[in-house]
Amino acid sequence: MELLQLWPFVAMFAIMWFLLIRPAQKKQKETKAMQSALKRGDEIITIGGIHGSIDAVDDTTIYLKVSDDTTLRMDRQAVGRVTQQ
Repeated sequence: MELLQLWPFVAMFAIMWFLLIRPAQKKQKETKAMQSALKRGDEIITIGGIHGSIDAVDDTTIYLKVSDDTTLRMDRQAVGRVTQQ
C-alpha cells in the first residue's frame, strides 16, 4: 500500500529527469567540449554578443581580436558559439 503512494512521486521525478535535467546536462557537456576545442583563428560570438576572431588561447583565457588594433582578454566560458572554424 505504501509503495502505491510513492508511485506518483517516482513518475514525476522520471518525467522531470527526461524533460528537463537530462537535456540541460547534454547541452552543458556540448558547450564545455566546444569551449575546450577553441583554437587560434576561430570566429566566435561571446555570450555578451561580441563578434571576433581568436588571436591566442591559454588554459582558461582567450584573446579575442575584434578589430585591427583591439584585442580583448576573456575567459573561455564567455564564448557562446563558434561561427566559423
